[in-house]
Parts: sequence; structure tokens; C-alpha cells
Amino acid sequence: MELPKRILELRELLHQHNYNYYVLDNPTISDYDFDQLLKELQSLENQYPEFADPNSPTQRVGGMITKNFETVVHEYRMYSLDNSYSREDLLDWENRIQKMLGDVPVQYTCELKYDGASISITYENGKLLRAVTRGDGFQGDDVTQNIKTIKSVPLQLKGNFPPKFDIRGEIILPLDGFEKMNQELIDIGETPYSNPRNTASGSLKLQDSSEVARRPLDCLLYSITGNNLPFPTQFDGLQAARDWSFKVPNQSKLAQNMHEVFEFIDYWDVHRHDLPYETDGVVIKVNDFHQQQELGYTAKAPRWAIAYKFKAEQVTTTLNSITYQVGRTGAITPVANLEPVQLAGTIVKRASLHNADQIEKLDLRIGDSVYVEKGGEIIPKVIGVAQRGPALEPVVYITHCPECQTELIRKEGEAQHYCPNYYGCPPQIIGRIEHYISRKAMDIEGLGGETVALLYHNGLVHDYSDLYELTVDQVIQLDRMAQKSSENLVNGIEKSKEVPFERVLFALGIRYVGETVAKKLARHYKSIEALQAASLMDLILVDEIGERIAQSVLEFFENENNQRIITRLKAFGIQFEVVEKFNPNATNKLQGKTFVVSGVFEKFNRDDLKISIEENGGKVGSSISAKTDYVIAGANMGPAKLEKATKLGVPIISEDDYIQLLNENN
Repeated sequence: MELPKRILELRELLHQHNYNYYVLDNPTISDYDFDQLLKELQSLENQYPEFADPNSPTQRVGGMITKNFETVVHEYRMYSLDNSYSREDLLDWENRIQKMLGDVPVQYTCELKYDGASISITYENGKLLRAVTRGDGFQGDDVTQNIKTIKSVPLQLKGNFPPKFDIRGEIILPLDGFEKMNQELIDIGETPYSNPRNTASGSLKLQDSSEVARRPLDCLLYSITGNNLPFPTQFDGLQAARDWSFKVPNQSKLAQNMHEVFEFIDYWDVHRHDLPYETDGVVIKVNDFHQQQELGYTAKAPRWAIAYKFKAEQVTTTLNSITYQVGRTGAITPVANLEPVQLAGTIVKRASLHNADQIEKLDLRIGDSVYVEKGGEIIPKVIGVAQRGPALEPVVYITHCPECQTELIRKEGEAQHYCPNYYGCPPQIIGRIEHYISRKAMDIEGLGGETVALLYHNGLVHDYSDLYELTVDQVIQLDRMAQKSSENLVNGIEKSKEVPFERVLFALGIRYVGETVAKKLARHYKSIEALQAASLMDLILVDEIGERIAQSVLEFFENENNQRIITRLKAFGIQFEVVEKFNPNATNKLQGKTFVVSGVFEKFNRDDLKISIEENGGKVGSSISAKTDYVIAGANMGPAKLEKATKLGVPIISEDDYIQLLNENN
């Protein structure tokens, strides 16, 4: 049977638009139009499942669950690189090369050393076959499903490529994406990630590829390995990779001698801060492949390549004091107040100290001359003592909240101290109100952080429910508030009553309940009353809701203050239930039945299958238990789920069985 022409056209078109957007940074279509084409392709692929393609653009959204990553032996070993830290090291390396090659001209390819997670991707007949982590260099983990979700990784190549080859590169997390991810964690009271490299590396081993798809990962490629490659040099190989659709940064340079290599290093040692991702050095390679073969390898590294490592941005300055910040969840963060100093192009006055353990480990004392570094971290940090002044006493970590004087607590296994005075500590109260009014929550126009603080300190609000009793006459009395701005604020508060339930739930500030979790809970329970009535086990059975989140939700609703606030918000007209869109095909056929969905499906994508279950009265669970009625199994169902379902005697059905279940008694 011939492949429907429109499916082929759409795949080629979407591959090209992905390439334009994520590789060339030159989109030629709007996001809306792209989504419409993608939906059309999804519909056709559902209609013609016999033409499924694992490298279709529709596979980028993820959905595969991988419990155990298969170990794969690299066809071509992934070597480490020898490091150098000075010009002398590089000149010594050049002398060794010339001694082995003789008196012949040598060109060098200079490339930025990206600070990410190494990956090797195999292509066969122009299609992505497999992606494997570096591992120990001889073998790594198969993370193909996760790599396919990264938009800059081509699923289908174009041009005149070899039948089979491996391409190596780094999976990175651009700085703006990293900051956005950290802000989302801060919004739910969680500890932010420490640096982009570790976060990118950890993302590759997430079990749910749909979670990887939500992360703004990128892939920068730099080396092609294989037999009978159609180019003679590394620099030509980089251009060929670009022509085949790979994202290869344009910062690489062909250097005719070591003097030009030094020029490249000197330039990027300064300008690397202008890049959207982290680099920690320069990789210098002998350009000619024949010369590379002649030079060969040591036991662990190629003789024809070397990494020059930039020095971490580091300065010394005086530690003037340590202050302690209180977050909206009560977490205490110590901050070093420094004598102002220039670091990486900015004036630094403050630096992170993380927690009490870090202060003790560094043995800090007020008045010390300290090293401050801005390397892999976005925020400067104190990394050590440069010089100790005489008779300085060790820093003693505070025992009471700096704002409300409540004695701090530190639970076993937690890194930070907390102020338990959740409802009486001013920064926590103000922080929760600021979170409530934020753009992704209630998005109250005309109300910002400074105004919230003014409202609180003037006794006009004590929690976010008080906002709905504010009048223009009250607000206009505040500093810098005129008639128009006061009216805008009150009108903005009134308009927030139209905000849908899922955003209201996020706005409440339940610990660990971010945007995504709030959406899942709202869609599952439909109303605040149903959510309040849920037991711990009920919550855990909701897709992707773990015990920590479930326990936090229970504790929030058990608190009398929160119960009072929610009662007031209801009275003010806040949306505490999902407004259902009318679906003429919805039924109650699955009422009281709990389903677990596992694997890859032909007639549904996973999200559509879950929506179908819920629209017909069923419940979607995240894990199999004795309360599970059915497991709907697709291709590549996880073996652990299969074993558990079999052990518990839970019926395992196919998507066709599910459709038949829906059609019964019609």
C-alpha cells in the first residue's frame, strides 16, 4: 500500500520548519500555523497507523517511559581529551605533534568546548537510529527516546550523507532556559538547580520522555565518526554536518598555526559571556584526518586533540557580613555581603552561601578575604578563604528567624533551616501574596511586589483573601498611589475572579504544586471540594503525583487558616471548579474504573487516551495497585509494570480492547 502523499509532504515540511527554527534561528512560519500542520499530521497518522514512523515530527512530544536504560557498546570509542591550562602546555603539545609528523604544515580546527552532557547519535540511511550517553567511553546508556524530544536534533537528514555514521556532541541547557526552570522551582518553594550542565545531564536519564520534552534542551554537535566519510578534514566535516541539518555552532575557526589558535582563545576568553550557553574552554584538533590517523591515540585520549580550559572567573574581596533571607515557604538562605568587586563583567556585592553546612565547611569568618567565583554557577558564590585576619571568630549560624524571631527548625535530610511561623512571619506572608498575584497565577494588573509590601505594612492585607475587600479610598492613601493607579489596582483584583481553577490552584501557593501539577489536579478533581476530600492514596494515584506532593496537599487543606482563606475566596467569587467545555461524545461508561496507561499507541497518543478515559468518567492512575481496574498496554510497555500487573491480577488490555469497552452497550 502506497504511503499517503499528504503524510509525506507534512513530515518533510515540519522537519524543514523545525530546522529553520531550532538550527538556523530563522522561523518562516508562525507557531500557530506550525501547530496546525502538526495536528493535521497527527490526525493522518492516527487514521493510517500502518504508516507509523518513529522519526516522524509527531514523536517529538515524548511519552515513552523508560525504567531501565539499556547499556549499549559504542561502535567507535568515545575518548577523553587531555587538558591544558597555559600557552606553554599548547606549545609542548604542538612540539610532540611535529616530532611525530615530521616537518610538515599542520592546520588546527578551533572549537568552543561546550559544558554539557556528551552524546553519540547514530544515523542510518538519514534517519536517527540510536542515541547513547558517553558512559565510560566504551559503552553508555541508550537514551534515544529522550534525545528525540530535543527539537534541534534532526530526525531525518537532507543532502548527500553516508549510509551510516555516528555524530558526537553535547546536550546543553541554554542560560535563559535554565533561569526559567529555576524560577519555576522558586515559585513553588523548591531549591533551584545548581548549574546548567548537571541539569542537562540529569535530564537525559529522566524516565518519562514527555518530561524531557518540556525542558528547553539543545544539542550542539562537533564530530562525525564512521567509515569512508566523504570529507578529508575536521573543518570540512563541520560544514557537511551543517548541510545535513545538524546544529553546529559557527564559532569554529580554521587556524593555520599556533599563533592563530592563541588569537581564538584570547577572543573567546572575553566574549564567551556573550553566548547563550556555557563554555569552559577551547578544543584544538589537528584538522587533517590522515594526520590524525598517523598520530593515533594514547590509552585514554587522542594525540591529535587537546582541550584548553578557561580559568574560572574568580576574584578576592572582603566578607563584610552575612545576612539571612526568608522565602515564602520559610526556607532560610544565607547571603554573603561583600566589598563590591568586578567579576565577569558585573559588579558583585553579594554571593550565595547555600546553607549552614557550606558556611561550616568553608570555616568562614566576618572580615576574611574570600575567593568569589562565577564559573558554572549563574549566581556568584564564595568558594574559599584567601586570607584570614587576626583574631576573627567563626560564623555562628542563626538559631531564630531574622524577621519574626521564631526558633528555626531543620528536618532530617534537608539542606536548609526553616522558619515554622508560616502564618505570622512577614516575608512569608508577603511572599505568598506576591506569588498569588503573579502573572502565571492570578495575574492582577496594577499590583506589584512593592505595593503588596505597602498594603501589608499598612495593615490593609494579612493574606491574599484580604485583597478582595480593598477599596480605592484605602489604596489611594499609600505612597505613590494616585486615583488612576488605585482604580486600576482594584479593577485588576476584581478581574482576577475570572481566572480559571487550574491557575487559582497554583496561586494558592501549596508547596511543591507548580503550574503543571496544579493543572493535573484541577483536571482530575474538577473542583476544590473534591480535592479537599481526597485521601493520600487518592492523590498518589493521580498521574505523576508522588507521595511528597500528595502529603503537602493534605497538610495545606488540613490547616484551619487555609480553610478560612478558601471559604472567603469562595464568597468573593473566585473560580474553584473547572468550567467544562461541552463534549457531545462524553459518557459515564467508565465511572468508578481506574486505568493505568503504559507504552506507545497507534490510534491514540498517550495524552489523548488519558483525556478519553476521563471524558468517559474513568480515572487515570500513575502506578499500578490493587485498586487498578485495567492497564492499557501499548508497544514497549515497561517490564516492571507488566510484572506488577500480572502479579496483582490486573487485566491488561490493548487500545483496541479499550475502544471496544467504550462501544459496548451503544
